[in-house]
Amino acid sequence: MARPVVAIIGRPNVGKSTLINRLCKSREAIVHDQSGVTRDRTYQDGFWRDREFKVVDTGGLVFDDDSEFLPEIREQVNLALAEAVLALIVVDGQQGLTAADMAIAEWLRGHPCKSLVVVNKCESIEQGLAMAAEFWSLGLGEPYPISAIHGAGTGDLLDLMVSLLPPKEIEGEKEEAVQLAIIGRPNVGKSSLLNAICGESRAIVSPIRGTTRDTIDTDLKRQGQVWKLIDTAGIRRRRSVNYGPEFFGINRTFKAIERSDICVLVIDAMDGVTEQDQRLAGRIEEAGRACVLVVNKWDAVEKDSHTMPRMEKELRAKLYFLDWASMLFISALKGQRVESIFLLANLALEQHRRRVTTSVVNEVLKEALSWRSPPTTRGGRQGRLYYGTQVASRPPSFTLFVNDPKLFGDTYRRYIERQLREGLGFDGTPVKLFWRGKQQRDAEKDLANQQAFSP
Repeated sequence: MARPVVAIIGRPNVGKSTLINRLCKSREAIVHDQSGVTRDRTYQDGFWRDREFKVVDTGGLVFDDDSEFLPEIREQVNLALAEAVLALIVVDGQQGLTAADMAIAEWLRGHPCKSLVVVNKCESIEQGLAMAAEFWSLGLGEPYPISAIHGAGTGDLLDLMVSLLPPKEIEGEKEEAVQLAIIGRPNVGKSSLLNAICGESRAIVSPIRGTTRDTIDTDLKRQGQVWKLIDTAGIRRRRSVNYGPEFFGINRTFKAIERSDICVLVIDAMDGVTEQDQRLAGRIEEAGRACVLVVNKWDAVEKDSHTMPRMEKELRAKLYFLDWASMLFISALKGQRVESIFLLANLALEQHRRRVTTSVVNEVLKEALSWRSPPTTRGGRQGRLYYGTQVASRPPSFTLFVNDPKLFGDTYRRYIERQLREGLGFDGTPVKLFWRGKQQRDAEKDLANQQAFSP
């Protein structure tokens, strides 16, 4: 059963994002004293008493101005209200009733969902009741004074919210959603890709850099699997980013990589691979996440039958450390090959979670050693690889037991990793190798013995 949606709306800087963080016990929504920080609609999961619900945060509503992003924000609020069963109209108790609040109330009367007036920034109960009194004139029922930043009155508000939700139905067993993060530089088409996948205007698309600031989570089902798509802020070079909304948005992007199961790294076909693309790719590999490389804006490239293989070779030469990732050429604007992302993502996830028996691992290692022996030092010492075993998945991780890890240089280590990939697969996922020597094993045994006999 889908969880009921509660939409939070209001004019800019009344504390909508602070309220959603309070209701959902999180810090996901960006809070800043600059107006227009929230632009897209962003969802968070909420729970109170025995009810689960979704809360959708929206941008500040302004009706007498059509400047940058404001028409798009109104469209996003409309879409949020279309799926909501309850709307919270947040107003500023300290500033009092404004013409903008009156315009929002009048506009809201055209929507069928229930509504509550929430008077924010009421730090004391006595003053809050007085502050809330003037908002009766909105004609939307009793106004409820709260303080989102301090939590005053939010428990009573949650009680009322839950009572207004549709009756709870018996829910079946929930299917775990795969977290898929859409990563890339500004203006490579991440939000356009999200909209193409969802078939609706899920995120605001603009040629202006930094349009997306929050991470935008979207649930859907593809390839027999439930996915949670995470659209992220475009990441510029650190020296180009000032402290503020963009800084917080980029931090959330890095957290999105950490909490994802798989990343879709979007590259601009017109620009090719930049230094920042390489940094993002490195971050994905370091985090141990499965990955699909998506080359967007393919429709804008003049091409012949040799263009795609030639470009793939050029791109992979610069992203050599992600040579295990599948590459797909798409046009998010025209929807070309967008659905193929889920096919490749599913294949990558299978490999990311796969485990291999120790006997199979050692068969591959034995074959690798027969083709190329470990190196020998000038002093005559040769590396010896005894055996290996898989110790973890997500990503696949192997411990290789050797006489001395220092005898195995980077070249030979890359050779062993390449042989493991050729023998075992693991396309679409990084592979981690841990080299353990005899001295390390002896030290661990001594420590275990000391702990066993210590009083």
